[in-house]
Amino acid sequence: MAAALSQDSALRLVGLWADVAQVHCLFADDAARVVLPASTAVQDGKYGALSPARPGAAWFERMLYDLWGHAAEGARDLRPWLDHGSWGHRRPMALRTAPIGPQPEPPSFLGSEGEDLHQVPVGPIHAGTIEPGHFRFTAHGETVVRLETRLGYAHKGTLGLMRGKPPRVAARFAARLSGDSTVAHSIAYSRAVEAALETEAPARAHALRAVMAELERIANHLGDIGAICNDAAFAFMLARCAWHREAVLRACARAFGHRLMMDCVIPGGIVAEMPPGSPEAIRDALAGVEAELPELLRIYQDTASLTDRVTGAGILDPHLAKLFGAGGFIGRAAGAEVDARRSPGYPPYADLQVPVLQDGDVNARVRIRFSEITESIRLVRQLLDDLPEGGISAPIVPGSGEGIGVAETFRGDAWVWVRIEGGMITAAFMRDPSWAHWPLLESAIRGNIIADFPLINKSFNAAYSGVDL
Repeated sequence: MAAALSQDSALRLVGLWADVAQVHCLFADDAARVVLPASTAVQDGKYGALSPARPGAAWFERMLYDLWGHAAEGARDLRPWLDHGSWGHRRPMALRTAPIGPQPEPPSFLGSEGEDLHQVPVGPIHAGTIEPGHFRFTAHGETVVRLETRLGYAHKGTLGLMRGKPPRVAARFAARLSGDSTVAHSIAYSRAVEAALETEAPARAHALRAVMAELERIANHLGDIGAICNDAAFAFMLARCAWHREAVLRACARAFGHRLMMDCVIPGGIVAEMPPGSPEAIRDALAGVEAELPELLRIYQDTASLTDRVTGAGILDPHLAKLFGAGGFIGRAAGAEVDARRSPGYPPYADLQVPVLQDGDVNARVRIRFSEITESIRLVRQLLDDLPEGGISAPIVPGSGEGIGVAETFRGDAWVWVRIEGGMITAAFMRDPSWAHWPLLESAIRGNIIADFPLINKSFNAAYSGVDL
């Protein structure tokens, strides 16, 4: 399969994961709206590497070895990633865990050749309330020659914690994989469980799930636009976007009982109906956003000191975006029309406009966010106007099966695979879209100055926790 993939670029690698005896992978043919899973047995602790054909598999292969001990033969990179040597034992997901060894060597980073190069280490603790991650810059003067990211500091054992629990209990762990995408990850997980147990959520539940997901998208895009502009020393945009984001979050709290809508989506549907007055509160918050959004876009585009910083900064090569399977605003700002709401698609998204740009820079990623806010406002209004009658959840009958679910987070496509036996989760994997985005950030920063890294990094806004599992 790896050899065939080298000759065929149509299939996008979605994810790579394992259980104690097999390694599984998932591909998507977005044009054909087809999802293709494949599995192979692990023999003598080894399996064939996919990273020579799909470079995005390299991070997955490192994760597989750290958690299960399965080694990818012919892999491009098998350095430790999640396992920093601080766990009580090694290979925690394996059939038999390995005892902790001697204190590990300091992490190794890839080298660069050239004269007058120096390294700048940053993190994992940063000057702000953000997730932990280490960035190792190799630079020539101020110009970045190489960036290497080291993550795993937010590892919380999510996959192990989900095992042995009923689907609705395990849903709480899925909701906390990455808190800013709690709704979308919960939808992907719930759809995987529903597929495994051949259950379908009611139409009203699908509609209300979509309302929550689009409100989550609007709030996060507002926060990102403000933060990106603030990194370019334009605090006005941060203040106005934060104002509208707060209004949206308050409407979410009134309608669904939680500002981030955590634990509101469960397998089979949603947990509660909206109280009276909720649709009006949501419409009022969105009306405020919609009224000022064109003016904010005009100010963004007409402020020369701002556009000078964001235009041409952090350019992502469209070929790399396709090769690594980038989705969300990262892929769509670099020419990739990838959106899980359209392909493979899931209810209730029958009418969806997906904005696409070609420039691949910070400016394109901001403009995609502006466009998506407008589209999400339209979708929420349409969903509330046409809200189906009926129940909001279906019973989850204990059974056995495997299922794959997908949902479009504000960052891109999230995928979940579950195996259920006798009504209990026996294996699971959750794929955040940032698996594809972190390696692309390392490429996009090359040739830029170190001082522009906060700006470029924020324009990507890849999740740390989402890939640390």
